[in-house]
Amino acid sequence: MNYSEALEYIDLIYGLGSDLGLKRVEVLMEKMGNPQENIKIIHVAGTNGKGSTCAMLSNILIEQGYRVGVYTSPHLKDYNERYTVNNVYISNDDFAKHMGIVKTSCDELVKEVIITQPTVFEVITALAFNYFAQQKVDYLILEVGLGGRFDATNIIRKPVLSIITSISMDHMEFLGNTLTSIAFEKGGIIKENCPVVLYTQGDEVYETEKAIAKERNAKLYFAKEQGITVLSQNIAGTIFDIENEYISYSKVRLGLLGDYQINNAATVLLACKALRDSGVELSKKSILAGLEKVKWSGRMEIVETDPIVILDGAHNIDGIHLLAQSLEHYFKNKKLTLLIGILGDKEYEKMIEMLLPLASKIVLTEPNNSRKWDIDTLTETIANFKIETYREKDIEKAYSLAKSITAKEDVLCCAGSLYLIGELCKFAGGKI
Repeated sequence: MNYSEALEYIDLIYGLGSDLGLKRVEVLMEKMGNPQENIKIIHVAGTNGKGSTCAMLSNILIEQGYRVGVYTSPHLKDYNERYTVNNVYISNDDFAKHMGIVKTSCDELVKEVIITQPTVFEVITALAFNYFAQQKVDYLILEVGLGGRFDATNIIRKPVLSIITSISMDHMEFLGNTLTSIAFEKGGIIKENCPVVLYTQGDEVYETEKAIAKERNAKLYFAKEQGITVLSQNIAGTIFDIENEYISYSKVRLGLLGDYQINNAATVLLACKALRDSGVELSKKSILAGLEKVKWSGRMEIVETDPIVILDGAHNIDGIHLLAQSLEHYFKNKKLTLLIGILGDKEYEKMIEMLLPLASKIVLTEPNNSRKWDIDTLTETIANFKIETYREKDIEKAYSLAKSITAKEDVLCCAGSLYLIGELCKFAGGKI
């Protein structure tokens, strides 16, 4: 199998959609020799902040000298982005080789009527386990795809550490329509006698995860008060102190932008404490250097400076709320142009209500996806807002238009869908 054939195989089974459950992937991994059981794994679930948390923690472990695999989703441009070893993407040849191994196992199991065809996420997760085992990584940071309890990544038996990031309302059709039910699904990654770190959040989530941790004899690390003091915060980065019952650091430098990233960093620092308690060697120097150097594409990412251009893939209510807060914080004295393209299966009417009051101009476009919200529908949705509006279906042309109507001293924010951000990453130049 070559790379093109691997992508064709993904396209072929893509229509199966999401079908949560562990039976197929368990049988598939057993067929492949259960490579995941030979990897030390840090498992990460949550609604928002998973990717940033994975990026920060992997950078810290790399600074310490470990060989670190990271499996995240979704990707922005190519499937290869989902698999990194020490921040290097999987090669096309390795992707094709391991996809060939997975496909052969799937075909044999389906032919023998042992299981139905695994979904795309189950297939690419199986590829991840096989690839990272072959790469002999010291640690694999494994991001949950959807939920936790029945997510394909949750076949692992004994992670080194589980991390649960910020939990909010999303994917309610799969996870339930209350914070308690969503927290219960995310808490499915908590394993017997394995420590778990929980992002600082409300009592409803905390009590749910606390009960699961107690039932499974899993030590819970949770700081109700994070004890953060922000010393400096601008587009060059953030400097803060943190002191609570678990940790104490002075002048932590964080390269990622966004108020919410400070809280994500606090969760990562707590995770470092849990790892050190478990016997993982991590120096303070590596921890601080890892946070300062971390980068995460498509999340409050400045890609140009004349004018400032921001790409942000926030795609649920909580994510858009945090984006709006950050835009107000960093750019309150600048005029804002919005470039927006969205999918129709999200609560985007509420999201638009959060973002449009911040903008003086808006450019509407359409992501390259069958679930896109077309420009006419989007135009109707914003009709009640008195804002200078432009329309352009072609994403590249829409980007050029948005830049042309934004003064050099002002800001262009591109947001809405990760599919939009993925397309923009291909030609939004001038990276710093």
